[in-house]
Amino acid sequence: MARLLVVDDEEGIRSFLCDALSMVGHEVTAASGGAEAVALLARQAFTGVLTDLKMPRVDGMEVLRAAREHQPEAPVVVLTAHGSVDAAVAAMKAGAFDFLQKPLESPRALREVVARMVEQHQLLCRAEQAPVAEEAALTWGDPVMAPAVSALHRVATTEATVLLLGESGVGKEVAARAVHARSKRAAGSFVAVNCAALSETLLESELFGHEKGAFTGAVARKRGKLELAAGGTFFLDEVGELKPDLQARLLRVLQERRFERVGGVQTVTAEVRWVAATNRDLRQLVAEGRFREDLYYRLAVFPIEIPPLRARGQDIVPLARVLLQRVAAELGRPTLRLGAAAEAELLAHSWPGNARELGNALERAAILSDGPVIHSLALAPRAAPGVAQTAATTSAPPAGGTLDELERVAVQQALAAEGGHRRRAAERLGIAERTLYDKLKRHGLA
Repeated sequence: MARLLVVDDEEGIRSFLCDALSMVGHEVTAASGGAEAVALLARQAFTGVLTDLKMPRVDGMEVLRAAREHQPEAPVVVLTAHGSVDAAVAAMKAGAFDFLQKPLESPRALREVVARMVEQHQLLCRAEQAPVAEEAALTWGDPVMAPAVSALHRVATTEATVLLLGESGVGKEVAARAVHARSKRAAGSFVAVNCAALSETLLESELFGHEKGAFTGAVARKRGKLELAAGGTFFLDEVGELKPDLQARLLRVLQERRFERVGGVQTVTAEVRWVAATNRDLRQLVAEGRFREDLYYRLAVFPIEIPPLRARGQDIVPLARVLLQRVAAELGRPTLRLGAAAEAELLAHSWPGNARELGNALERAAILSDGPVIHSLALAPRAAPGVAQTAATTSAPPAGGTLDELERVAVQQALAAEGGHRRRAAERLGIAERTLYDKLKRHGLA
């Protein structure tokens, strides 16, 4: 059972909450106001907090802030008066796990929310264990991830469009799969399309499908991925890379929930749950006229920021252990593990390429390791833009090599210099990000 803090200035409601939770075995501490609750949070550990939002002097938002400061692993459920939707939304954005409207529907509804809150607390405290579900793969207990995980849990059970924000490699697709797994559409398909990996023509056909004869090479009707995702979740990755014409067509699909295949006139229903992701600042792109404002607001119904790996120190080593287990299994070396020095290296590195860079570093170290323990990952410091790396940290172009070989090495060097961050690597090479994806695919580096 759990140790819970209940905060409400109304004695009747406070007693009801305490009695309903105590009857099922929870240990409950009551606070008659926000100031008392803040003091308790500073000196006692709790599994979770239930607090009224509107209280005199020190309100529920202050209690929420105190909980985030002193006990970030303790989820907070806020209680709001009927119709106070704006206040509840503000609390969720500030990191609340969930909210309940007063008067409460029943003790059962209260206990169900508390059960989920306890589950969330256990997830955040499971720092040394491997993930057991998609959402657990996002974090191993670092408090910085608590707001994002809470938001994912909250929105998953709705049909709201989700926009996942964060740097390349932070795990946006893992987050999208977590939303799908916890949704009512979990039994349906999870279909993903990377908008940066295909040309505009191919992307349109990939999204919407095409009719026979729609263009040269269209020898048969093809159902698009949006059609294949019917009844499930459609994940639109790198949505900031969409060209203007496709932005307009996507907006229409989001508004009308229907579309036509390329070259066709038959209307197809888009019966999907939308999740989009980007590492770009869409609001800046809107200001620059490079992304439609109306499309942005259609996608950003429920935005969730995924923090970079460097901000989640408690997650780095556990994540590395799990990734190494996968690499070791692929190499047929199941006893391979990280030594203390290697783990210290992991914590000292800034990981500009996030989890993707971490995975690449572990795979390289595993291949180079002769024994069962990796003592060092030989992580190279990130070079400043425009500064060439030394021979010790980059591969030299092959003497007398072909143009393809020279290009492959140049791409590898740019990626290494930018810690695996593809957009920055493309900028270093002076090419478009889509062109970089084409080159990665051609050279087998994708």
